[in-house]
Amino acid sequence: MAVAARVLKGDVVAFRLGAHHLTERWGENGLLDAASQCEVQNSPPGAALIALHARVRDLTQEQVTDAVAEEKSLLQTWCVRGSPFYFPTSDAPVFTTGVLPPTDEAMSHFVAGVEPALDSLDMSLTETVELTGTEIRHVLSGRRLAINELGAEIARRIAHGLPKKQRDIWEDKGPYAPDQPLGEGVVHFCIRILTLHRVVCLAPRVGNKAPFVLVDEWLGHPIPDVDPSTARAELLRRYLHCYGPSTRGHFAAWAGIRAGDVDPWWSLVEDELTQVEFGGASWILTKDLDTLRSAPMPTGVRLLPPHDPYTQMRDRDTIVDKEYHRDVWRTVGDPGTALVNGKIIGIWRQRRSGRRLTMTIKTFGPLPGRDRKSLRNEAEQVASLRGMSSVDVEFGTY
Repeated sequence: MAVAARVLKGDVVAFRLGAHHLTERWGENGLLDAASQCEVQNSPPGAALIALHARVRDLTQEQVTDAVAEEKSLLQTWCVRGSPFYFPTSDAPVFTTGVLPPTDEAMSHFVAGVEPALDSLDMSLTETVELTGTEIRHVLSGRRLAINELGAEIARRIAHGLPKKQRDIWEDKGPYAPDQPLGEGVVHFCIRILTLHRVVCLAPRVGNKAPFVLVDEWLGHPIPDVDPSTARAELLRRYLHCYGPSTRGHFAAWAGIRAGDVDPWWSLVEDELTQVEFGGASWILTKDLDTLRSAPMPTGVRLLPPHDPYTQMRDRDTIVDKEYHRDVWRTVGDPGTALVNGKIIGIWRQRRSGRRLTMTIKTFGPLPGRDRKSLRNEAEQVASLRGMSSVDVEFGTY
């Protein structure tokens, strides 16, 4: 690997903003391009719509709905960190096969929390995923079921085939949810793996439920098989394009795997990387180095949702002063962030009353009147996107 000089924070921020399509919005046909690099998280529900609006000009809710439910060009499924994401259906192998850890041990770390249950059952994760995969095709064929309904039905079917000792443990209460049998909780973990096996995906929400469907039934065809090494290499390239310069540890945290399990991804692209000095030794795709050194800092404003792809970088000091980290990245209930001229200047939250939206923007320091006006205009667009008739914007300062 070639070793280059130290890179500057301003250049890194500008480069990442450009890679995340936050320098200039795409035109009306840019929806799939905006979702294609590092996918777009959709938790809380509706967050992906706001993230895509920050990247695509004049986006409407109908465009996204049609792409998901009619054209099937945009797919939603559980992905990195066990969270729901949108990405182009054509990129599905990258964000399914490319995320799937290659060993039973690494998969157990990916679905952290399942190991004690499997130990008590004397079952491996691979074995349990195979049992779940067999039953899920029977249970879900021609149907749409939310996770609790799906998990309960599969767990009951698996229980019938287990020896009495295992069945008793399987049907006993587990630690994952009140009154939930242990086996049902284990099935929930297995379904996360089956999304990466391209067996199931998420259909559009109905009320407060996100139903699962069989992928081949939903799309009308299976997702093509891709060599796992090819998919893993492409996932890491996309990560480094959006978050470089970066490290093995930061990639592991983003993907939801253990740092010690990164080699099956990292070793595939080592000859494509250049080492730079950015808060320590970091790596960037060699082909991106010139772009990093010349990327322009964007102008304008964006309201980014909770878990926006841009704010999922792991070297958080790069974009937010450490004193505000607990305000931006919370254990539960992350706020959105306000981006002004390439800098995160505060957080925002919203509350709804009928079709009226109230948005509170709390900034890390004083904000010029022209930027407040721009943020109000952006808030109006977000409210319209969400089907609100009006919005009140309230400003505050830390």
